[in-house]
Amino acid sequence: MIIGAQLYTVREQCQTESDLEATLAQVADIGYTTVQVSGIGPVAPTRVRQICDRLNLGIVVTHTAQDRILNDTEQVIEDHRIYGARHIGIGSMPGHYERNPDGIDRFLSDYRPAAEKIAAAGMQLHYHNHNFEFAIFDGQTLMQRLIDGMPPELLGFILDTYWLQAGGADPALMIRQLAGRVSVIHLKDMAMRGHDQIMTPVLSGNMNFKAILDACSVAGTEWLMVEQDTCDGEPIDCLAESYRNLAGLGYH
Repeated sequence: MIIGAQLYTVREQCQTESDLEATLAQVADIGYTTVQVSGIGPVAPTRVRQICDRLNLGIVVTHTAQDRILNDTEQVIEDHRIYGARHIGIGSMPGHYERNPDGIDRFLSDYRPAAEKIAAAGMQLHYHNHNFEFAIFDGQTLMQRLIDGMPPELLGFILDTYWLQAGGADPALMIRQLAGRVSVIHLKDMAMRGHDQIMTPVLSGNMNFKAILDACSVAGTEWLMVEQDTCDGEPIDCLAESYRNLAGLGYH
């Protein structure tokens, strides 16, 4: 498994082409060799690819705007051909869908044609979870409804370790349950500050990352993307700390 940097962590430093290039150079200097394109400014895919190629950074996956996946599917596919990435991530179910079984079913129905076009192009749509998907209705979580609602060839999952834990799920168990559908995992840790949960660099919090990483190896995960939505201090320093901690376990 290869560790990579989720650029959403450093999104505020990636809003112009020059800032993106400088930030990617820092990411490469840390030791990362792959990235997820997410949250960056309006930089053309061809230019993003050129910058990454110069820095020997592979683009593995994206989070792409929900409306573009739905309404501009062909161009999204072409953008990913330019990136050299076959994994197209949707960061969450759009907010206009109700967070209940009917909302999940409408979301799945609306996005299935896009997922089919993406699969026909040799790529795959991936759903990134938060914690709301673990609300239970009639004995079933919304997450399970998502899992059952499309076949594996159409929908993979970018499981997020922090949000799994926040939703009351067992991250390692969920990863194992979705073996074969979790090519990409988001790694972020959880610690406590008083009564509040906070995000921290990987292996600096309370989560059982030995079990999580063991589960990833069993589940066929290829890329471990380090992400931290909010950081104490500089986001690039958080990426560096996570990298050092994972490298200490032999991951690169």
